[in-house]
Amino acid sequence: MNYLDKYAYSPCEEKINAEIEAIAARVPAQESTEVLKKCFSLMDLTTLQTQDTEAVVKALVEKANSAVRDYEGYPYPASICVYPNLAHVVRAERASQELHVTTVASCFPSAQSFLPVKVLECKMAVENGADEVDIVLALNSFLAGDYESAYNEIVAMKAAIDEQAEKEGRKVVLKVILETGLLSTPELIAQASFLAMEAGADFIKTSTGKVSVNATPLAAYVMCECIKLYNEKTGAKVGFKAAGGISTAADALLYYYIGDSILGEEWMNKDYFRFGVSRLGNSLMSAIEQRTITHF
Repeated sequence: MNYLDKYAYSPCEEKINAEIEAIAARVPAQESTEVLKKCFSLMDLTTLQTQDTEAVVKALVEKANSAVRDYEGYPYPASICVYPNLAHVVRAERASQELHVTTVASCFPSAQSFLPVKVLECKMAVENGADEVDIVLALNSFLAGDYESAYNEIVAMKAAIDEQAEKEGRKVVLKVILETGLLSTPELIAQASFLAMEAGADFIKTSTGKVSVNATPLAAYVMCECIKLYNEKTGAKVGFKAAGGISTAADALLYYYIGDSILGEEWMNKDYFRFGVSRLGNSLMSAIEQRTITHF
């Protein structure tokens, strides 16, 4: 399937880079507290380290809880993102259901395993308390040009997630990580974006944060354009998540305004826009408070 032909999309890298420069030039030097707090509410606070323990995850959840408790007018971050075996810790320790439980799955970060293993991990992630599951596009198939297999894997994992969620009487969000740093052209990023959306992704996400190149403004721009085209063709609203290397308020604001300029204000909320981060919280809080904050 040539998705670029289907959606009449032909990305021009030179033009996209010029648009990104123009957006960056319009980002206010000192953003309003309202927008900075909105960016705070869009964070998927993440710990995905080999040395993660229940105590490490409890400490991160408490930092999210106490930001709302100890700082006036702060929203909860969108979620805490952990490995699937630790989802129950987030669920037990969060002070509000506004703070979602996100887990990675599908043999994160490489997705190099058997499909039944990936499917079972997705099902077990939901059983263990996940409100949102972030899976990884099967690049072993996609980069070999076997789009059908890559598509079918997403369909199978979504079916497992939906089936288990339905048993529990709830809805679980599926995010598909494209690993855009390993996709060498805007055209490949667009192909992966359309493939993931057609396979049932509720969000498309840039990166795992585990490779040398993670989120980039170029990838974000292409993915948001694909989301817009997909919405225009199907009426479905798919979310966007930038992840990997977003550590400063300035970084977050650039991605925020890329999304806003392409998708519009109706996308700029936690239902349709996220940052996957481990270091951004302190920078946003410091910008809001106009002093150095080391809360996280």
